[in-house]
Amino acid sequence: MKKILVTGLCTLHWGRLEYGNIGNYYIVEPLFRLLHKHFPDYEIITTFQMTEEFVKCEKVQVLPMEIYYNWDLEKDVENAYYDVEKARQYRNGGDITLSKYDEIVLGCDLLINVSGDMWGDNAEHVGQQRFLVDCLKMKAAQLLGIKTILYAVTPGPFDKVDDRNLALEVFKQFDLVVIREKLSKHNLEKWGFPTKKVVWAPCPSFLFEANLAYQSKWTEYIENAHKNKRKVVGITFGGFNMPVGPYDMWPRDPEQYKVFLELAKYIIQNLNLDIVIFSHTNGFDLPPNFKLKNGRDYIILKEFYELLIEKDENYRKHVALVDEPLLPCDIKALIGKLDMLITGRVHASVAATSQCIPTVYIEYDRRVIYSDKMYGFSSLLNMDKYVCVPGDLEGLIQTVTECYNNLEQIKKKLEKTIPQIKQCADLIYEDIKKYV
Repeated sequence: MKKILVTGLCTLHWGRLEYGNIGNYYIVEPLFRLLHKHFPDYEIITTFQMTEEFVKCEKVQVLPMEIYYNWDLEKDVENAYYDVEKARQYRNGGDITLSKYDEIVLGCDLLINVSGDMWGDNAEHVGQQRFLVDCLKMKAAQLLGIKTILYAVTPGPFDKVDDRNLALEVFKQFDLVVIREKLSKHNLEKWGFPTKKVVWAPCPSFLFEANLAYQSKWTEYIENAHKNKRKVVGITFGGFNMPVGPYDMWPRDPEQYKVFLELAKYIIQNLNLDIVIFSHTNGFDLPPNFKLKNGRDYIILKEFYELLIEKDENYRKHVALVDEPLLPCDIKALIGKLDMLITGRVHASVAATSQCIPTVYIEYDRRVIYSDKMYGFSSLLNMDKYVCVPGDLEGLIQTVTECYNNLEQIKKKLEKTIPQIKQCADLIYEDIKKYV
């Protein structure tokens, strides 16, 4: 049977893609559904470590993670070089025994590398030498003559990679590179990477579906505010938006929240809005005692909430903290009930704008991590004027106010743009089909 291998830097331990960073799940569910839609006669195999429920529902076969990367620095790098060497010997006609990875790749008609914003320096936030290993795995596949596509990627930067020449070599050999923000093409040219094979398509996360039947005390909170003629703005951010790194620093000095606290005070007092604070990441306890729990962003947001109501007890009736983890389909439904969103998480912006909710984007703090994602995603929707630098209180207040004053106009523009974005996210698979 014909096969497609989905691998890449989004390969994570069991549960992480489904129960960790919610934005990851916004990507992977539509990804596999689109593959089945456009490649109905193909078996889909992956190094992504998915749950049994996902495997059954989405009809995928999960490979052992160590075939790609296993957080064992010495062995992972050694195995990746071995894959390349065996692939080279095979290409040269040698009578050899291939590595396990090479055998799997050779049995596939197409390899799709899904790496998000990690294809470059940012891979090191997830594991040592991950980018080097990924480049070597792709090089082995390319030596074996397998069509390789880098998909839904925000590539770069490449200032800290171990072997820039290897990255450039592998990038040139991809049969197709599908960037998810048009800004990425400019960045690639700036970094000296060729763009002849680069095409744009929106992130598949725009196609992720909310649970429209979702009801809870949080949706009730929003409904009650609306009954009282008050609009509700959602706020979410995390360690990448904070003025001091690393992103997972804990505890944090209350001074680090100063700008966010002043912004919230302005929203309540000057714009007369209510606020729902929620995390766009989750955590979980592993089986056999599996339990979904609040994630890394939550502790930051909880402290933000506590500092806010400590500032003025009257704020308590105008601010709600979602203090429980929600499934991706449910958090998207909650976001869809807001009047406006302020987010430091890019896929929370996708959850909002894909439902035509006006959104203010907060960039990652570049002292913590480099990323153009906020400008990239917002510019697709002509929303880049609503991107803010996290430490600029005056800029945040000005942007939030402008967004609030134009809620209806923004909503109407999104109602025209989003159907086109969703169509483009689907149609790129017709281009991908040309490579098998």
